[in-house]
Amino acid sequence: MSTDQPPPGQPSDDDPFRKKPPPEQPPPPPSGGGPYDTGGTGGAGPAGPGEPGGPAGPGPGGGSPYGESPYGDSPYGGPPYGTPPPPYSGGAADPLAGMPPLAPTGKRIAARIIDVLIVGVPLGLIGWLLGMFDSYNSDDWDEVSTMSDAKSLIWQLVTMVVYIGYDTYMTAKDGRTVGKRLMNLRVAMLNSGMVPETNASLLRAVVLWVPALICCFCLWWLINLVMILVDKPYKQGLHDKAAKTVVVSTA
Repeated sequence: MSTDQPPPGQPSDDDPFRKKPPPEQPPPPPSGGGPYDTGGTGGAGPAGPGEPGGPAGPGPGGGSPYGESPYGDSPYGGPPYGTPPPPYSGGAADPLAGMPPLAPTGKRIAARIIDVLIVGVPLGLIGWLLGMFDSYNSDDWDEVSTMSDAKSLIWQLVTMVVYIGYDTYMTAKDGRTVGKRLMNLRVAMLNSGMVPETNASLLRAVVLWVPALICCFCLWWLINLVMILVDKPYKQGLHDKAAKTVVVSTA
């Protein structure tokens, strides 16, 4: 074996101690698809919610206040892209999907009668004690007529304030008057299912009671009843249309 040493100076190109390793080659792409590719053999399949590369899981506030949302959840609290539009948008989706059953008309009538009696009976008793319903026997008919008209106006205003205040307070509190509670019904905002706020509850009560107490008690109730019967698909009366509410069952 030769013991000759390489001459001093620049090392030879074939010096094994001076050779650099070959450049590292990038790894080949996987034979399967990406996280959303379900085709081919050996693919990993779609990533699950919350996994890297997968769709985001449900975010806060994504559920429907009526219950299980028919459109699913999205990270931003609303329906994900490509879902049917919600009610009032004119889409082809079932507008009643995700809502509890609408209140039967018979139960709505029964609840309203209960509320009228709950407010009207004590109110009538107070009016009788205050002499609002006294009969007049006097020769001065003009004076009697003036007194009767004044009392009638005062009593009408008092009655209106009491009925509107009762309906507004109870509806804004939890969506249920005493009559609705007994009939297992609730007033809800159509677009969200939430309990109506005070302004919506007040508007609903005003539209319901003012026409009835001013001029046409029986006729107004009849018009509202017909409106509930023929309205599709939400069975809204005129007061519901004004406040954008619906009445649903809770049982």
